[in-house]
Amino acid sequence: MPQKKIALINDITGFGRCSIAVMAPVVSAMKIQAVAVPTAILSTHTQFPEYYFDDYTPRMRDYIDTYKKLDMSFDAIATGFLGSEEQVDIVVDFIKTFKKEGVFTLVDPVMGDYGRLYKTYTPALCNKMKDLIRHADILTPNLTELCSLMDVDYRDGDFSPAELEAMCQQLSFQGPKHIVVTGIHHGKQIMNFVFSRGETPKTIMVDRIGGDRSGTGDVISAVIAGMYLNGHGFYDSVKRATEFASKCISYCEENNVPTHWGLSVEMYLRDLTEEEK
Repeated sequence: MPQKKIALINDITGFGRCSIAVMAPVVSAMKIQAVAVPTAILSTHTQFPEYYFDDYTPRMRDYIDTYKKLDMSFDAIATGFLGSEEQVDIVVDFIKTFKKEGVFTLVDPVMGDYGRLYKTYTPALCNKMKDLIRHADILTPNLTELCSLMDVDYRDGDFSPAELEAMCQQLSFQGPKHIVVTGIHHGKQIMNFVFSRGETPKTIMVDRIGGDRSGTGDVISAVIAGMYLNGHGFYDSVKRATEFASKCISYCEENNVPTHWGLSVEMYLRDLTEEEK
């Protein structure tokens, strides 16, 4: 059987373990070839006091055109942070070109957190993101992003399972069959709300360990994409992703790794390889 390939549409950061820099080794450990489609190139990510940033938007179409001319094929497509309406348009075109039968798309709508959207997210860009999710099979929003996509007031971030299910149900009608609402604070634990169209929703609880860490969402999305591509069910994929992230975070806390340095995935990549033997 040919080795599977996944296109990772995200930024590339040299130091800080986020986006493609952390997603590529994760899916590679799961025996999947990672193909980078950069949206930007950074020396360190933006939570560092100093960083170099190169917006790759003007070169993305030419970059992708090579894959079109070579008639490349992918088994899955995963998207992360997108910084402009033009980038969303480019990504939608990429999906329309390369999403053939049997190919799935995972969209991580990286828009904000704690009830606030990032400064780059204008109303126009929010509407563009709503267009993108129509092309998603798997969606991995946090609660802030779910509320934004559904035009629901975040309130105090306290939503019942029934309310979460209703929002996911409505969102699912727009495209994605599978949705996991990640990182919902629940006392000393973090809840992940797992929704699949036509099935009873489930929750996955993990202990809250330390503060928020850069790139955690990227790691979780990468493990979900890899597990799902390797034939696992959606719930099992999310469960494996949360367990792997928790293990990495525990290591970081025990070894005083700064939160903006991301997750030390290198310490446990072998676990993902063994999972897929």
